[in-house]
Amino acid sequence: WSIGEGAPEESEKRDDSQMSTLFIEKPQSGSVSVGGNITFIAKVEAKDLLRKPNVKWFKGKWMDLASKAGKHLQLKESFERHTKIHTFEMHIIKAKENYAGNYRCEVSYKDKFDSCSFDLEVTESSQAAQSIDIRSAFKRREIKQQEEEPEVDVWELLKNANPSEYEKIAFQYGITDLRGMLKRLKRMRREVKKSAAFAKVLDPAYQVDKGGKVRFMVELADPTVELKWYKNGQEIRPSAKYIFEHKGNQRILFINNCNMADDARYYVTAGDEKCSTELFVRDPPILVTKGLEDTSTYVGERVELSCEVSEENANVKWFRNGVELSNDPHSRYRIKVEGKKHTLVIEEAAKNDNATYSVMTTGGQSEAKLSVDLRPLKISLALEDQTVRLGQEIHLKCEISENVEGKWYKNGQLVEASDRVKLYHKGRIHRFVIASSVVDDEGEYMFVPDAYNINIPCKVHVVDPPKLHLDGLGENNTVTVVAGSKLRLEIPITGEPTPKVVWSRGDKDFGITDSGRIRAETYPDSSCLVIDAAEREDSGAFRIALKNEAGEDTALINIKVVDVPDPPQAPNVTEVGEDWCVMTWEPPANDGGSPILGYFIERKKKQSSRWMRLNFELIKETTFEPKKMIEGVAYEVRVFAVNAIGISKPSMPSKSFVPLAVTSPPTLLAVDGVTDTSVTMKWRPPDHIGAAGLDGYVVEYCFEGTDEWIVANPELTDKTKFTINGLPTGSKILVRVKAVNAAGESEPRYHPQPILVKEVIEPPKIRLPRHLKQTYTRRVGETVNLVIPFQGRPRAKVSWEKNGSPIDKNQINIRNTENDTIIFIRKAERSHSGEYDMKVEVENLVDKATIDIQIVDRPGPPEIVTIDDVWGENVNLSWKPPKDDGNAAITGYTIQKADKKSMEWFTVMEHYHRTSATINELIIGNEYYFRVFAENMCGLSEDATMTKESALIAKDGKVYKYPVYNDFDFTERPMFTQPLVNTFAVAGYNTTLNCSVRGNPKPKITWLKNKVIIMNDPRYRMFSNQGVCTLEIRKPSPYDGGTYTCRAVNTLGEAEVDCKLEVKVIYQGVINPGEPFFLAGKNQLHSKDF
Repeated sequence: WSIGEGAPEESEKRDDSQMSTLFIEKPQSGSVSVGGNITFIAKVEAKDLLRKPNVKWFKGKWMDLASKAGKHLQLKESFERHTKIHTFEMHIIKAKENYAGNYRCEVSYKDKFDSCSFDLEVTESSQAAQSIDIRSAFKRREIKQQEEEPEVDVWELLKNANPSEYEKIAFQYGITDLRGMLKRLKRMRREVKKSAAFAKVLDPAYQVDKGGKVRFMVELADPTVELKWYKNGQEIRPSAKYIFEHKGNQRILFINNCNMADDARYYVTAGDEKCSTELFVRDPPILVTKGLEDTSTYVGERVELSCEVSEENANVKWFRNGVELSNDPHSRYRIKVEGKKHTLVIEEAAKNDNATYSVMTTGGQSEAKLSVDLRPLKISLALEDQTVRLGQEIHLKCEISENVEGKWYKNGQLVEASDRVKLYHKGRIHRFVIASSVVDDEGEYMFVPDAYNINIPCKVHVVDPPKLHLDGLGENNTVTVVAGSKLRLEIPITGEPTPKVVWSRGDKDFGITDSGRIRAETYPDSSCLVIDAAEREDSGAFRIALKNEAGEDTALINIKVVDVPDPPQAPNVTEVGEDWCVMTWEPPANDGGSPILGYFIERKKKQSSRWMRLNFELIKETTFEPKKMIEGVAYEVRVFAVNAIGISKPSMPSKSFVPLAVTSPPTLLAVDGVTDTSVTMKWRPPDHIGAAGLDGYVVEYCFEGTDEWIVANPELTDKTKFTINGLPTGSKILVRVKAVNAAGESEPRYHPQPILVKEVIEPPKIRLPRHLKQTYTRRVGETVNLVIPFQGRPRAKVSWEKNGSPIDKNQINIRNTENDTIIFIRKAERSHSGEYDMKVEVENLVDKATIDIQIVDRPGPPEIVTIDDVWGENVNLSWKPPKDDGNAAITGYTIQKADKKSMEWFTVMEHYHRTSATINELIIGNEYYFRVFAENMCGLSEDATMTKESALIAKDGKVYKYPVYNDFDFTERPMFTQPLVNTFAVAGYNTTLNCSVRGNPKPKITWLKNKVIIMNDPRYRMFSNQGVCTLEIRKPSPYDGGTYTCRAVNTLGEAEVDCKLEVKVIYQGVINPGEPFFLAGKNQLHSKDF
């Protein structure tokens, strides 16, 4: 956060109306040694502040130190609740030289602001190296008239001055590059080494006025050594400006007519050695030839403070009470320069412009006092008292003799402009406007001009005629109240001043203090009519009257007292079903003064006391059908009447009733089989059985032409299929079936046609599903499950063939029933494709059907992909269709390209139908490979066919012929780079054997135990990854000990490596407390014992 040196700060320019003193303790300037710590403290009183003020710390004019907090800078804050004081601290830790400078602390809260500047001086510690005395380099040197001017040590001034005064000193003594000069002087403070070539070296620095002459002199130890002079690294040649002189061993350089370009670093070389110096050129001092004059003026007037200097367009600085003024376009101060005349202009002087103004040049300064006073104020038009109606405009206007701002007050409180309150100021006229007045706008108003101890008062009185607000009442101002309840009717009223309220009914008045059952209560914004325990006799018209000085208002309010209706009579149940009934009732004799809106119905079981509501929406009619009752259970019902007031008491319960019903008829009665002496019928259960259940079925038949129904089953049957036996051959019968439960027999279900008692041959007919009439396609691995229904009687015979040959039942499962046949393939393969012939035979009658099953898979890759031609940015490819189309038609091809350098594949064409294609927009200079995938209905082929050669997209011009290199032979016979190591293992714990091998082609790894190959043994797991071979032995036993060998074999040879494995086991027996887990030499098993 330390950037350069500190500089003088310019105070913030703010209007006095926005400034107030917030600090109760300001940070003070301080000094600290290099590497030391220092703390600056600022305190703000929070007595009048609603929240914490905003505090910022700055260095110089612009650097916000909040972003620089870290190891060397810490900002802290605290709050003391008892004293209500905010404390803000800035800690500088291990200070450095460049931390010195001017700092500023700013505090702001809403429209209040305060700031304070302070300085930090960083001094060198006693252990630091002593600086070189180069003060003589900054003495004011003049070749001529040196005795006429006093000698001024600028460096001594800079060294002893506060860093915030550097710019002021530099300006006074004509130093144009202060920052550069300080850096150059700092660079020269290093220790000067003794020189063998120079008996006397150059001074560390020289200073000369602009236009003057300077003399550089060195003395050589050896006058024969060649000497060269340099300026900023460029050799100086003799000229009218640069003059060289030799006097014995002295070598002298004169620079005539010095200007700002001569302000530079100079050095002279003698052989391999050199010495250097710095030359500082300053402008001649500028004098103030005509000084400033004291001036007095009035507020708002234009002020000009002028002076004249010795040169045109000179650098002049203006100050206000010692603080420099800037020529910022947003500043209220404007600096005008006309040749040698410099003018400070203030367009509209304010009271806070009273100050001492000064002007400073490099050779002098002048100051003057500016006094700004207020003009005497006269009231041309005073405010007038007003009386306005509510909602009308309030317009206050006054005129004063001066064009100054001011503030408006209402009842002593400041009034700010808002959307409702408009404040206008034009010239000397001030206006206060409220477009629509309200009651709260009444009061005493006052206008106070700024900076004057005078006020202009007036009074505003807002009146409003009385008004009754009856918007919340019903039609004809009717209010309905339930008998027995309390009525509190609140009528909003308005009016200013508050109107008088009078309630009346007939000849009787109800005063505010009346404490009867019917009384009136009046409040500032409403009046209430209160009726305790309303009665039907309270119905009627009530009058309310309002009156004040602005007018009067009256209204009639109708009070209607209503009650709930009487209960209806007990309902009658007229019809009962299996889970329902029909009930009716009569409306109540008295509706309670309000129309009946509907009825609620409730029911309960006779033995229960819990009633259940049957409808949640009102029923308008006087009849209802309760449902979802339990058969065989006794129920009772009752009714409630409802009007706008509420629900009546329940009616008396109805007489108890029991729902009960037979089942519906059986369904889907059909003939299942016919012989010469019997008929078999089948049916489905009834659609509705009911809670009483189903006991069974009765099957009846009669001969055609008679009405006598014969019961075929004397006892009920619980099955849905029955055979009627003992029928004469050739006769015709009618059949019906009834369902029977506790309620009796259901309605019969009739067979629609007479049935001939004679066995009928039904020719075979295969009913092939529509989706099997075309090719049936499935993918490899999917399940095939086909159901083909057929008909034919008696004893239909089904047979299958595939492509004219019998079906292999080990691969394809066939299941036949009387009505259908099923062909099932659990996991389809392409060999299952073909034509399947189905044949159904009934005696000498035959029906056939053919099913074409196609099992498809993804295709193989195209056969050959060739590059036919390469031109420009295009490549022409061609290929042959794949030999294996996956048992499905090829639907297209996908083409990909890859740059030879990266070999990353990118798709350029998809779903392409031809066997040749042109690839466009290839990059010139790249070399490409191409590959092609085949595609059918199952997807892309697993592999792609790639071009054997690459296509080079050559640039136009000479074709570069690549050199031919022989391929390097990477083949190598197997060789173990890391052998196996003899290993000890503990029985029951997994162990591994590891080695590493290399070879090309990749060798095949084989593991052996005692020269026997290990194969298909679950106790061993073998791994090979990146040439590292691992054999894992899972939970070894003593029998797993022995010699293990790893063998690597490729086409160039083989290699072997082996090791010994010994397996230890734990002590066989009970381990005594304190006894070792392994007992050396006692009952310890070892693999070598076997």
